[in-house]
Amino acid sequence: MSSSAAVEVVTAAAVRDLMAYPLDNAQLAVLSQRAENEFVGVNCGIMDQFAVAMGKADHAIFLDCQTLDYEWVPVTLGDYALVITNTNERRGLAESKYNERRSECEAALSLIQEILPGIQNLTQISIDQWNDVEAHLSSQPILLRRARHVVFEEHRTKEAVRVLKALRLDAFGQLMNASHASLRDDYEVTGRALDALAEAAWSFAGCLGSRMTGAGFGGCTVSLVERASIPAFEEHVRVAYADKTGLEPSFYVSEIGDGVHERQQEGLEV
Repeated sequence: MSSSAAVEVVTAAAVRDLMAYPLDNAQLAVLSQRAENEFVGVNCGIMDQFAVAMGKADHAIFLDCQTLDYEWVPVTLGDYALVITNTNERRGLAESKYNERRSECEAALSLIQEILPGIQNLTQISIDQWNDVEAHLSSQPILLRRARHVVFEEHRTKEAVRVLKALRLDAFGQLMNASHASLRDDYEVTGRALDALAEAAWSFAGCLGSRMTGAGFGGCTVSLVERASIPAFEEHVRVAYADKTGLEPSFYVSEIGDGVHERQQEGLEV
């Protein structure tokens, strides 16, 4: 769903295959991230490019963005499906705010290293260490909120792996909701349109969870919805969202597919 990462990775893959260049898909992800950082000017991480390059059907990727160690985690949706909802709101702040949040996290890390000198990134901070970190950052409320989002999102990610393996979609949906709330309140990257979509989804009985996806300030939510209830879900969200924003959303019922790969269609290579 990340258009820039998809274009970067598929272009890199096409050139690699045409030139028979010895690069695997993980290396393509790294090169594509570098293109985003150095040519586009967005200090993004590796997640989007890695997902496009290394995706596997019916699996999530549990990725350590520092080491690029990863695990494919089976996602068994059963009677549920992923519904992507587009705010159809023009995105004017996402790239600049992404760089701003990156700088804020780096500033928070620098302060935290005063009391935890062995910490190299915010994701290494444990829940047990958070009280000390919170006290140390109390005079910097913005940096405190940014760090809190990262620390607890790391915890939610690890918990998500556990509940997916246990086939507990209800618990996974609750983690999705908590993630959106943290992105709204602590990381502050949602905005009225994304919040309106998430809140409309949360109020629908057949939806287990919903959260924003991507850089924020527009874009899409992803929701876990009972398949039989998808038409009713779309109508419920459409009405509630239009009432709050005056905008008309778009819906895409999705499955988890493979990452970048060559396709054969009607005798042509695509």
